[in-house]
Amino acid sequence: MLAPVGKAAEMKLLFNGQDFSDWRPPIGEWQTAGAVALNAAEPTRFAITPGRGVAVNGTNGKTSHLITEAEFGDAEIHVEFCLAKKSNSGVYVMGRYEVQIYDSFGVEQDKYPGIECGGIYPRWIENHEAGGHSPRVNVSKPPGEWQTFDITFRAPRFDVSGKKIANAKFLKVLHNGKVVHENVEVTGPTRSALFTDEKAVGPVMLQGDHGPVAYRNLAVQPLDLK
Repeated sequence: MLAPVGKAAEMKLLFNGQDFSDWRPPIGEWQTAGAVALNAAEPTRFAITPGRGVAVNGTNGKTSHLITEAEFGDAEIHVEFCLAKKSNSGVYVMGRYEVQIYDSFGVEQDKYPGIECGGIYPRWIENHEAGGHSPRVNVSKPPGEWQTFDITFRAPRFDVSGKKIANAKFLKVLHNGKVVHENVEVTGPTRSALFTDEKAVGPVMLQGDHGPVAYRNLAVQPLDLK
């Protein structure tokens, strides 16, 4: 196992840097790499350096999603990611609630709330987006540069009969160290979530089919929030 750095060193690793043994099959074209960089001739793609430490969604940048074997409820999640130009991915907390990853560098206002990088992606209700939350501020770095999310999440609550009595909530989301959300409730799963129902626990899912993306230092700290 490669040694994690920074915040991830204090938490439970989701990706060991060497293989995908902690993730559910099928893995598709996901592979490990030593590094990624924008392809000089075609910046919508990556130049991939062989090695370990980085997870990248293949040479074409379109493959299956990565889903953790482990499941979590309340949690703090640390994510480091890198995008090619015009690419798109997302971190689905509990496989249901997406924090959007998108090439939003230099974009003042995008098509709808929540599509921006760091946005809480909307639901799909009556054939349109609903309930998306744009980040407070756009702190996106240029494509090809590594970025971070630090997500503090409170899972939905259920009574003894299984009835939901409290919505899931993003207590805080930091993008590149800046607070972009606080105390944002989500009333149900994001559009294109892994699950359409809600439960007390669920896996972390990384979207892999919307363009080249790489991840490293993925880690989680389970919490017991009141």
